[in-house]
Amino acid sequence: MITLKRFKNASLKGDLFGGVTTAIISLPLALAFGVASGAGAEAGMWGAILVGLFAALFGGSTSLISEPTGPMTVIMTAVLTAMMSKYPENGLAMGFTVVMMAGAFQVLLGTLKLGKYVTLMPYSVISGFMSGIGVILIILQLAPLLGHQAPAGGVIGTLSNLPSLLMDLHFSELFLGVITLAILFKMPSKWRQYVPAQLVALVAVTLLSIIIFDTDSIRRIGEIPSGLPSIMFPVLSPELLVEMLIDALVLGTLGCIDTLLTAVIADSLTRTEHDSDKELRGQGIANMIAGLFGALPGAGATMGTVVNIQVGARSPIAGIFRALILMAVVFIAGSLTEPIPMAVLAGIAVYVGFNILDWSFIQRAHKLSVSQMAIMYGVMLLTVFVDLIVAVGLGVFISNVMIIERLSRVQANHVKAISDSDSDEDVPLTKKESELLDKANGKLLFFYLSGPMIFSVSKAIARQHRKISEYKAMVLDLSDVAMIDVTVGLAIENAITDALDANCSVFIYSPNLETTDKLKRLNIHDRLDDRAFCDSREIALSQAIDTMAKTY
Repeated sequence: MITLKRFKNASLKGDLFGGVTTAIISLPLALAFGVASGAGAEAGMWGAILVGLFAALFGGSTSLISEPTGPMTVIMTAVLTAMMSKYPENGLAMGFTVVMMAGAFQVLLGTLKLGKYVTLMPYSVISGFMSGIGVILIILQLAPLLGHQAPAGGVIGTLSNLPSLLMDLHFSELFLGVITLAILFKMPSKWRQYVPAQLVALVAVTLLSIIIFDTDSIRRIGEIPSGLPSIMFPVLSPELLVEMLIDALVLGTLGCIDTLLTAVIADSLTRTEHDSDKELRGQGIANMIAGLFGALPGAGATMGTVVNIQVGARSPIAGIFRALILMAVVFIAGSLTEPIPMAVLAGIAVYVGFNILDWSFIQRAHKLSVSQMAIMYGVMLLTVFVDLIVAVGLGVFISNVMIIERLSRVQANHVKAISDSDSDEDVPLTKKESELLDKANGKLLFFYLSGPMIFSVSKAIARQHRKISEYKAMVLDLSDVAMIDVTVGLAIENAITDALDANCSVFIYSPNLETTDKLKRLNIHDRLDDRAFCDSREIALSQAIDTMAKTY
């Protein structure tokens, strides 16, 4: 559903300028990604048009520019390669069916309001798989840079065929690719303020190739069809359904992460706040339509979004203008793409891959944390040589285990068990409460927990009440416990059970209603008398002293 609220800050001048500028930036990238994916330059162009248009209309951000991105292109390349190798006739349609499924998955995530959870993963994992995708994109462009078709087998296939590719390289195409990279890396920053380096490289090297080389001696894009794209009806294969679902989940999840990270950057620049769930629904709708028309999937693009904001765009109108401008290019000037060399687009794709690498974190990771550096490089290598979903899954799992282990060490210090007021200064006892504790002559165990109690603390609780049989009473102070999970609740239950089995009286001070409710659900109340739950720490200590005096 389109909401007019996102258009309230529209500025015709700023949005029009943003649309024109981002269209100029998108043109060479769309062509490069289309060719790199194996679907063709037209798939890249229509991906930029359709994803950009419908994400702008239905999304949840005011200034996000959506289009085919490097990470999405890498996954799409793998999907198309796998599908077309197994099903030459229907492989292309099946690949774009995966795009539609990925879009549906994004819509589902947005509808279930899970947008805020998508990017909740350690930065080392995000950095690792993004850098891995950058490496993949660079490796996959080595063959086109050397003047060859990309060999089958993805990264492994390219690396295994690299010696033969080098032995039979085409110097003319390598020359054009190197010139392209030289322009992209060496173009002065003051010039980049006025014209994108990718567009300069595309135009300049294409003209150079026309002047120096014959038209047929170099592999070129060819003319982009000027009509509307044909509908690509969904095709499902029972044998590959599970594989298609997994590919769709990977593609959709990556698109969500890419988009929401870019949306956060846009928010910081515009001082606004995007709607994550609405953005995911908008991106999902856009990708479903893109897949239906055989166009590349897309996500929020950082470079286009930042430039869009910098030139003054403040509403989705900029994204709509951009899509219309690119559509006009396809309809009116499609023939101008015919002489563009493949090597130029390969050079642009390599440059994008180089920029996807998280150089900032790579350079500092070893200084920040050796363990996080290991996770980052591990995820990167798994992404390149194994599988993205395996890389992210293992990375998140190992990171979470390490975080839980660190938290458990910290939280273990918040589990205190003392029998006199001088035992631990961190236990918050008043003067009167300290006197009561000392009055017990070491026969009363004061058990104090504080902070959030998660499952990793259960062992610390077990250690502290291990010698419960040496005491006549136990006071359990939960006044500073923000929350407890089931595992900790069961650990507390065990402590109380052990105390009762040792004929040790138990008194509990738990003013937090949520904590008390969790204990009630464990039926702890049934094992204690009515006086066990006290209204204050002092009352709990007093009743413990009185009970000890009466019993012993």
